[in-house]
Parts: sequence; C-alpha cells; structure tokens
Amino acid sequence: MDTSPTALFDSYEQDFRQFIETIKENLESSETEANGEQKKATLRRAEMDLDEADEMVSQMEIEIQGIPQSVRAQYHTRLRAAKADLSRYKKLLADSRAQLARADLLSSSNNAYSSSDDPYNSSSDRTRLLAGTNALEQGTKRLQQSQQLALETENQGADILMNLRTQREQIENSRNTLERADLAIDRASSTLKQMVRRMYQQRAVTIGIVAVLITLIVVIAWEKLSG
Repeated sequence: MDTSPTALFDSYEQDFRQFIETIKENLESSETEANGEQKKATLRRAEMDLDEADEMVSQMEIEIQGIPQSVRAQYHTRLRAAKADLSRYKKLLADSRAQLARADLLSSSNNAYSSSDDPYNSSSDRTRLLAGTNALEQGTKRLQQSQQLALETENQGADILMNLRTQREQIENSRNTLERADLAIDRASSTLKQMVRRMYQQRAVTIGIVAVLITLIVVIAWEKLSG
C-alpha cells in the first residue's frame, strides 16, 4: 500500500476523474433521449455523480494540506483544474435541467391549447408560457450565482486552511529551535559543572601534594637535627 504524502490525493483525483467521465456520458446521453422520464432519470444519475465528485474535491482540499511544500504548488494546480471541471459540469447539468423543464412547459402548454375549444385562449397560454420561461431562466441564474458563490467560498476556505497550515509549521519550527537551544544550554551547563568539579579535585590533589612535601621536609629536618 502506497503511504506517500500524495497517495490519497492521487486516489481521490482518480475517483474524481471517473465520476466526471460518467457525468459526461450521462449528459451526452440525455441529449439524445426523446423520452422525458428517461431523460430525467439520466439527469438524476448525473446529479448523484456530481455530488460524489464534489465530495472527492473536498477530500482533495483536505489532503493537499499534508503534502510537502516543495511539491504542493503542482497539486494546487491540479486541484484548481478539478474545481473548474466540477463547476463546468454543474453548469451543464443546470442547463440540461432548464432545457428539460422548458420542454415540459412547452409540451403542457401545447396540450392545453390543443385540447381547448376556445380559440381565444392562445394569447393567455402564450403569456403564461413566457412567464414560466422567464421564471425558469431567473431560477437558473440564481442557481448559477449560488454555485459561483459556493465555489468562491470553497477557494477562500482552502486559502485560510493553507495559511493556518503555514503558521502552524512556523510555530513548530520555532518550538523546535527553542528545544534545541534549551538542550545546548543544558549541555553547556553540564560541561561547566564538570569543569568546576575537576578544578576542585585538582586543587585538593595539589593541597595534598603540598602537605606531603611539607611533612617530608619536617621529618627530614627533624632527623638531621636529632642526629
């Protein structure tokens, strides 16, 4: 099992690309499907895959914080590319849903018009259709704005996490430096204590030697005087 700092990021990115490929196939398939219910089911599958892809991007944002600084820049580039792909396919899904809703609205309006015996209902039906289309377009725009805001918030959150990570590393480096300084001071203090102890030992030996010499001199002098 790969235990390198980038292994999980690479794994999440690979899963993300698989989801993106499936989403692309579903969106392309929905464009060729004539049955409305089948198209809705295909778009629902694409939406679920988009949720999974979004989760993979979130995991990539978390894992990138543990990647060494020396190679983190290239992984930030890959993360930004993944976010761009995610945002693009979210927009494509929203557009496909809008087209499907517009088609359903047109179909229901045409059915209502064809089943009506009153020839004067066409104007009111057209007005309701235009109003519904405008409301749908406004809803799509609001959804796109919300997605853009969410993406900007995610980017800001990632930047904040990266700054916090950098600050924590600086604090840890400062703490390690202080610990090394404390260790050096302890070693120096121990060395000084040993030097002082040896000095006292040498002084005691010197005093002992002097005392022995004085004793010998006294003994020799006494023997000469007594002889």
